[in-house]
Amino acid sequence: MENVHLAVEEDDLYSGYNDYNPTFDSEELENDVGFQQAVRTSHGRRPPMTAKFPGTAMGARPLASSFGSRMPLASSMGRPMTGAVQDGAARPMTAVRAAGYTSSLTRGSTFDPLGQSKGPAPPLEAKNEDTPEEKIKILEKKVNDLIEESCMAQSIGALQLALEKAKEAGRKERALVRQREQSGNADHINLDLTYSVLLNLANQYANNEMYPEALNSYQVIVKNKMFSNAGRLKVNMANIYFKQKNYPKAIKFYRMALDQISNTHKEMRIKIMQNIGVVFVRMGQYSDAITSFEHIMSESPNIRTGFNLILCYYAIGDRERMKKAFQKLISVPLGIDDEDKYIPTNDDTNSNMVIEAIKNDKLHQMERDLKVLAEKYIMTAAKLIAPAIETSFATGFDWCVDMVKSSQYVELANDLEINKAITYLRQKDFNQAVETLKTFEKKDSRVKSAAATNLSFLYFLEKDYDQADRYADLAMNADRYNPAALINKGNTVFVKQDYEKAAEFYKEALRNDSSCTEALYNLGLTYKRLNRLEEALDCFLKLHAILRNSAQVMYQLAHLYELLEDPQQAIEWLMQVISVTPTDPQALAKLGELHDGEGDKSQAFQYYYESFRYFPSNIDVIEWLGAYYIETQFCEKAIQYFERATLIQPTQVKWQLMVASCYRRSGNYQKALETYKDIHRKFPENVECLRFLVRLCTDMGLKEVQDYATKLKKVEKMKEIREQRVKSGREGSARGRREGREGSAGSAAGISTPVLTSPKKSSIMESKQLSPVLDSGRDSGHSSSSTKGERLSAKMRSLPGSNEPYETSSPKELDASYVDPLGPQMERPKTGAKRRVEDDDFADEELGDDLLPE
Repeated sequence: MENVHLAVEEDDLYSGYNDYNPTFDSEELENDVGFQQAVRTSHGRRPPMTAKFPGTAMGARPLASSFGSRMPLASSMGRPMTGAVQDGAARPMTAVRAAGYTSSLTRGSTFDPLGQSKGPAPPLEAKNEDTPEEKIKILEKKVNDLIEESCMAQSIGALQLALEKAKEAGRKERALVRQREQSGNADHINLDLTYSVLLNLANQYANNEMYPEALNSYQVIVKNKMFSNAGRLKVNMANIYFKQKNYPKAIKFYRMALDQISNTHKEMRIKIMQNIGVVFVRMGQYSDAITSFEHIMSESPNIRTGFNLILCYYAIGDRERMKKAFQKLISVPLGIDDEDKYIPTNDDTNSNMVIEAIKNDKLHQMERDLKVLAEKYIMTAAKLIAPAIETSFATGFDWCVDMVKSSQYVELANDLEINKAITYLRQKDFNQAVETLKTFEKKDSRVKSAAATNLSFLYFLEKDYDQADRYADLAMNADRYNPAALINKGNTVFVKQDYEKAAEFYKEALRNDSSCTEALYNLGLTYKRLNRLEEALDCFLKLHAILRNSAQVMYQLAHLYELLEDPQQAIEWLMQVISVTPTDPQALAKLGELHDGEGDKSQAFQYYYESFRYFPSNIDVIEWLGAYYIETQFCEKAIQYFERATLIQPTQVKWQLMVASCYRRSGNYQKALETYKDIHRKFPENVECLRFLVRLCTDMGLKEVQDYATKLKKVEKMKEIREQRVKSGREGSARGRREGREGSAGSAAGISTPVLTSPKKSSIMESKQLSPVLDSGRDSGHSSSSTKGERLSAKMRSLPGSNEPYETSSPKELDASYVDPLGPQMERPKTGAKRRVEDDDFADEELGDDLLPE
């Protein structure tokens, strides 16, 4: 007992606990020399100090304090060291039992408050899954998981998978009920789980458009009296009947659901009544629909119902109620805060950060969508009722504008007036449209820009390019970032053939609005005019990625590949064109032309024939089909095409000559003779017709051959006289030009330079320079020939015919001059406009071909 110090009664057992111990001053540890020395040495590896003897742990060793002095640490106010024991003596009894110490603590025991010296804890006892309760719990969890998986599959659009999961959940739930009944726990059936399974299954049936199965599943829920509030599911059943267009049953179930929903659920009742009104509109019962919509507008007005009410009044033609409904529509509160709250202020940084965070959040997006929807309904309603509420469209639209100006949608008034001008355009009243748009020239910049853009478009359509350019500039000055104004400006520059500048305007429009398809299309056309085909191809490929089914874009791509000499790609794109517009005759004809160029005559004939079937007035298609049948030795079939060409171009003699030639080639000489005679009556001076008449009459032994031969000689002589007259006139003009060039040689040299800079002017000059050369060749030919046969041979070479002779030979002199009008000339590429002599009434129509070498 000598080592046990009893506390003095006067001493306070709990005093000294508030005294500050410098050991715990961690702020000055960096400056504590002893502590830093202990950290640097292996102090941490020393054996732990025990409290074997009192005073050895802390009392004998001086403690380095943060104040630099070392002092022995004694117990607080003489209190005995409670943590020390000696010779197995028990710990003194105190008021609080310390953690880890027991009264039976013996010598050599260590401090082990967590009991780690006893080894790891025994493993948990495994659950016995064979018990009925555990099986039921596991099965319930599987059912819940399947319902969740079904809903997740529906959310990502996998409707079939969602239905399969819902069916599996139903099977598991029935197995669960049977297991409960077998275990004697039928009273503890989870009704909520059964309800969830059936409802999810019915919803998945409805999503997969399996309406009878969905109705059966809903019926199971509704008829079960144990399910509370199941009556509202009749709304879902009514929606299915509505989709099936069974409108009487839909109304019946909507009304049953309405009866079972209490007045406390006001919003639900309003939605059901709105559905009832829509069904009445579908049935044409506008009076009943008006009753539902009017009740909604009196209880809880909304934009959609107000618009539907206007439609019903418009259907029954009630002008006054239309006006009242429009006033109700524009007075419906949207419940949207002012947009000014999203404008940051420069004063408060925290407020600006909050505004920046909510500027584009989901709530603000919902507000914007609701406002856009309201504006759409108001604009549509105004355009609908404007012609009906007053005697004229303009008066009705003005009334709507006045109403809107006095409402919360003041900014819509200008848009309504612009729509008024557009409505004038649809009514083809261009003057009124222009006058309406001109009233916006003194408005604010946005409205002014829109009006000027429309005016520029109107003047561009009327080909008043100066006015179009002026209003395009006005629109650009009002709003420099208006892509429509930039496109109009580019169009006015494009028609002036300043393609580089037009491309710049289109590019700027694309920089302001990268989704502006008009600018991209026009830029592609501009590059095409500049012969920058690769860049044009890039533009149209980008446009095709945006407008996947645009036939115009695909046709432009086909044409570009044709210009790039890649006919296979051109054919592929044209196939896509006719997949979108299968009745386009131009695309079909182009496909036929490309296949013909590739040598595939059968495919070319198929597409040309389809083009002719949809548009039987294309001369080029008719000519190709006629030539195809002649080439394949089916002249009888070619006749119908040339007869149609005769109907389209009755003044062109060559189609009638081809009809006659087809009769002749098919062996029907009598019909050919009648056709030639008919042609001669219509065109008495046609040399070819007279030649064939002479030949046919000779072969058939008719007496009329001498009359036609005499007429042929007269016509040839007249033609020769005309040619000499034309030739002398050209020689005189050529001499005058030569004299003029000799008199102004210096100026002529100066003119040749600018002509070469423009491709069109250059080609015109080349044709003028080549004409005298060909004329002089013809002159030399006529001067060297003196006999009639040689003259007729020259005439034969001048005609646009083939070198194929007539089938039967004859020793007469006229045989050598006969030329069949049909033949390879049908397959020649088309030339430019023929040069004609306008100052001579008897100029030969085929004089231009006379200048072409064979």
